[in-house]
Amino acid sequence: MRKVLRKGVPILAFTMLTMTACSFGSNETTNEMDTPPTNYVEEDESLELEDNKEVPDEEVDEGEDLGEEAVGEPAQRELYLIDANGLVVPQTLELPKTQSVLRQSLEYLVEGGPVSEMLPNGFRAVIPAGTEVDVNLKDGMAIADFSNEFKDYDPNYEKQILEAITWTLTQFESVDSVQININGYKQDTMPVNGTPIGEALSRANGINMETGSVTDVVNSKGVTLYFLAQNGEESYYVPVTRRVALGEDSLTAAVKELLKGPSHETELLTDFRQGVELVEEPMYENGIVTLDFNEALLSQMQSTAVSSNVLNMLALTLTEQEGVEKVAVTVNGEANVLTESGKVAEPVSRPSLVNTGSY
Repeated sequence: MRKVLRKGVPILAFTMLTMTACSFGSNETTNEMDTPPTNYVEEDESLELEDNKEVPDEEVDEGEDLGEEAVGEPAQRELYLIDANGLVVPQTLELPKTQSVLRQSLEYLVEGGPVSEMLPNGFRAVIPAGTEVDVNLKDGMAIADFSNEFKDYDPNYEKQILEAITWTLTQFESVDSVQININGYKQDTMPVNGTPIGEALSRANGINMETGSVTDVVNSKGVTLYFLAQNGEESYYVPVTRRVALGEDSLTAAVKELLKGPSHETELLTDFRQGVELVEEPMYENGIVTLDFNEALLSQMQSTAVSSNVLNMLALTLTEQEGVEKVAVTVNGEANVLTESGKVAEPVSRPSLVNTGSY
């Protein structure tokens, strides 16, 4: 059975477009869930480094005023935590402002650390309790150094720990990859189950990797999709990496895989109705991808408007692709597609921060 959400999704705000969510539903829908407000904020931060120079996190200039007067001011950060389903999920939390932004981000991933009082219900931190962390940057690589306590984790969550660290640090513009050190020594594999690390990890390694889709790793590539999960009466977006054939167009593959819906082996949900299809191949121009769907895309306001969650899932998924800045939708070639608020849907940007709701 296709698992779709039904109604009751509150407001979600994108960086370039605010869309008010109303009721969800169609004859084909089966599950009901609510999406928390998503208050996206601009992050004009830049980690500017000198070439070929390793610098401590404290010396990184993020383009912000990091003077003593500003240190106590809060800032929105994405922390990748583990949810009740064992999936790695971004949660946006307000952290005290600091000059050590990378180190702080990792410190808030430590169990029993400062994140303890802020954890949403059903979520937990990923780094073993008592672990001390430090971070330096070199040529776009964040070198994360952990104390011996880092080795004291459940081997079943080894991959999730790596993904959470990697995706938390790479939220910053100038961090492309992550190297794992323990007590100053570079790790080629994780210390408990031996998960390979190699020279460094990046978002290209994926997150919440699905198994059983394409097994030929050499002739396949990963696309990251965003589905929904439910936590009580609240819902949130979850990134999932699925492998597709290497020769397939990445934009087309991402949309088709999103339309297939989440794996039946998970508790994830979708807001795409049965029968939604692309009418034409995605068109890319000047950073904007235009997607032309059939009328099944329209599930709101008596099948005259597109769901906000659908637009969110498309924007989050496609802006994972290099060069994609916005997503526009048409229906059978018609551009005047309505949103749930009754307004014409403009091209939607990727949000700066994901899952900002209170639980």
